[in-house]
Amino acid sequence: MVWALLGAWAVIDVITYSRIDPGDLYHVSNSGLAGGLSRALVFLNFPAALAAIAIVTLVADRTGWRWPHALAIGLCAVIVVPGVVDQAHLDARWINAAPGLGVVLAFVLTLRAGRGGWGDPRGDPIRIAVAVLLGILALPWMFALVGFYFPGSHVIYQGHPRVHLGEHHGLEGYLLVLTALLLSRELARMRRPTPLALYLSLMIAYGAGNMANDDWYEQIVKRGWTGWRIPDVLEPRLTWMWGLLIVVGAAIFFTALRPRSDRTGTHRPSSAL
Repeated sequence: MVWALLGAWAVIDVITYSRIDPGDLYHVSNSGLAGGLSRALVFLNFPAALAAIAIVTLVADRTGWRWPHALAIGLCAVIVVPGVVDQAHLDARWINAAPGLGVVLAFVLTLRAGRGGWGDPRGDPIRIAVAVLLGILALPWMFALVGFYFPGSHVIYQGHPRVHLGEHHGLEGYLLVLTALLLSRELARMRRPTPLALYLSLMIAYGAGNMANDDWYEQIVKRGWTGWRIPDVLEPRLTWMWGLLIVVGAAIFFTALRPRSDRTGTHRPSSAL
């Protein structure tokens, strides 16, 4: 399911960025098919590489850790190096090939691991409620991703539409939340779920933080209701907002995703969500 979401998004990126003038998009300069492929590669860096790290962790728990798993995570982790993805310049560069290869390797490892079922359905009402509520907030970005303006989003702000066409980091945050919610169903079946549970907890907090930052700026600040902005959380920094994300991530872990124990024997339910 997660790979289907990532694959569909990459295809949409190719189509949207191929057909729309770069001036109507965000910080890209390439046009045509080259522009579409370029933006899709950057998407495979962020946020897809972050999702792929979680997937590889899950796959390795099922099949046993081997060097390809470590290589995939290492390649994907290049995304944390400052400047690999620059929000001010979103055209693909050679360095973006490394996380892209990590995502491809993660996909191959997933296929080789085979199907493992749909996980533990307990907690699905909570997962669905969170996904739907956040999905409503993400509707303008969903329209923008496929190249159309959500009603009211084309209102001009400082010479540009209030919600630009193409990808938004708020929608990328929503994708990370969906990824974490889906993969959390597998925690109950893992032998050592704690590392992934911690990672998914922080992923939910991080994704929600990016949604809050993007939505507040476009829907509140750009309407002129206030000049105060929620601080940017795309990159880790020593800020109060990042401190809040860590606190929220810890709260999610201890209240919803914390495993009862790591184990090497028979699987049994391990998380509250």
